Amino acid sequence: MQADFSARRPGVTFIPEADPLVRVWAPYARKLSMEVEGKAALHLQKKDYGFWEASCPGLQAGDRYVFNINNKNRFPDPASLSQPGGVHEASECIDLQEIRKIRDLQWQGIPLQELVIYELHVGTFTPEGNFEAAAQKIDYLATLGINAIEIMPVAAFPGSRNWGYDGVFPFAVQQSYGGAQAFAELVRACHNKGIAVILDVVYNHLGPEGNYLNAYGPYFTGKYHTPWGKAVNFDDAWCDGVRNYFLENALMWLSDFHVDGLRLDAVHAIKDMSPRHFLRELSEHVVALNEQTGGRHFLIGECDLNDTRYITPAGQGGFGLDAQWCDEWHHALHALLTGERQGYYADFGGLEHLCKSFNHAWVYNGNYSPHRKKMYGTPTTDQPGERFVVFTQNHDQVGNRMNGDRLSALLDHESLKLAAGAMFLSPFIPMLFMGEEYAEDSPFLFFISHGDPHLLNQTRKGRKREFRDFIKNAEPPDPAAEETFEASKLKWNWHEDIGKQQMLAFYKKLISIRKQEPLLTPGNRSGTHTLGVDGHEGLLLYRKGNDETLVAVMNFAEKTIVVPLENLSHKKPSLLLYSAHALWGGPVNNDATPLIADGDGLSVKAERRSIALFKMI
Repeated sequence: MQADFSARRPGVTFIPEADPLVRVWAPYARKLSMEVEGKAALHLQKKDYGFWEASCPGLQAGDRYVFNINNKNRFPDPASLSQPGGVHEASECIDLQEIRKIRDLQWQGIPLQELVIYELHVGTFTPEGNFEAAAQKIDYLATLGINAIEIMPVAAFPGSRNWGYDGVFPFAVQQSYGGAQAFAELVRACHNKGIAVILDVVYNHLGPEGNYLNAYGPYFTGKYHTPWGKAVNFDDAWCDGVRNYFLENALMWLSDFHVDGLRLDAVHAIKDMSPRHFLRELSEHVVALNEQTGGRHFLIGECDLNDTRYITPAGQGGFGLDAQWCDEWHHALHALLTGERQGYYADFGGLEHLCKSFNHAWVYNGNYSPHRKKMYGTPTTDQPGERFVVFTQNHDQVGNRMNGDRLSALLDHESLKLAAGAMFLSPFIPMLFMGEEYAEDSPFLFFISHGDPHLLNQTRKGRKREFRDFIKNAEPPDPAAEETFEASKLKWNWHEDIGKQQMLAFYKKLISIRKQEPLLTPGNRSGTHTLGVDGHEGLLLYRKGNDETLVAVMNFAEKTIVVPLENLSHKKPSLLLYSAHALWGGPVNNDATPLIADGDGLSVKAERRSIALFKMI
């Protein structure tokens, strides 16, 4: 296998002043030909390492084609860039040179430490459910203070309604969203407004319907078991071609579509015992791309192993991911605020759990997990704050509830503000889930539109099984019903409700403070410390600099508490934010201060479920 993977990009490649090139990895094929609608069949020549290639005189963008394997079976291109007729139909040629012309060449990205991320699902983000409509919301996001959007998977999936994790053509952009060009135009529109784009990609499995990869070669292996069946073949016989396939996919999004970063789904399910793990190889390619272009491309992983190896730089023996989702911060906050203890929430719920997550990201970092019934995790002592992405909600934590309940359906107005304040004042990267900034009340449900009746039935049964630990005799909404999908769309009705307007204004203020105060930028966590308040359900958060200190008092109790600010009497305090003020829909007059100064020093009188932030100089 050549070291230069760019010379092995699969699919159709249009080359300036030369004939287009088609390349397919099909090591088991005896014969392979390309059948283009309205044109003569083209026979590919077998090359080394299982590749087949051919020059394609006269091939044009827009042409539709299939591959004929062994003069017997016809399938779409596994590296198709477009499936206009759906996942079972012919592939369409797209010239990536035209896609590259759409890019904003002046854009160099945003430093990881500065990210304020907004996760969205294209199909439910707007009533139209496409890239063009999403682009119309960019000004709104910029005004909110968002500087990065994270888009749930757009790889082509069966039907028109799906979360995206059932994608079967990793290189093709879902047609019902608008296709490749519309996606590229959305990326450019975001960059023009100073917003980075993170794309969710799935390299641990493919969906069950329209997955034709096995017809071409050993893309999967029975060596490992995953929740989706056989694992993607990253380390078994013929794995080089598979690794190349996914490496080239990642580089296409970053270099051709100019996406800033990739969020890698469930990286713990990428099974690879190779000396050079696939994730490490991928991270090394991204580093090389940044060195070549001067860009700031990055990788964020989703992982539930609490293993710092994933976010340790490759040069230090790790896999080199730049950051990862921190589910345990969410679990600690959610269980504390809602009182839920079912399933994995059994490991959380105390104030001490959230306190530990503020200080160490992971609650289980080498200690015993009662839910897992074993010692779990590794220490995060030397990991900077930007290695972790935290959230009060995301598509999984909302959508994998039986009724898709958002926090706005579980908590009152004051608790929602407390949750938001805790997230933005943490030493980690904050991520919002679409609509939470104005307390959207539409659910986010699980939905699909598979064409296989048997698969639909199996999916319905699977959803019921998922909730056995949470709800007896569960009857979740039908994931195949169009009504389930429509119910999940954002209402965008914040202007009709004073409470939602106040919540939106509160989020804007939090984001503004986050950007204005250098001490709130993730980084070295040595100056950040959180501790519980003795005898109270409260937390004290300290962010210390050379000349100033930020102090946050978080009251998780259902009553007012008084918290002493010890060793700070010599400091001059100024109030930056108090969630209980009437401005944000709280019970306290806007001119009232929670700060108490007397002969005993400084203390804070915090209303129930409130957060107060001070700067001490």
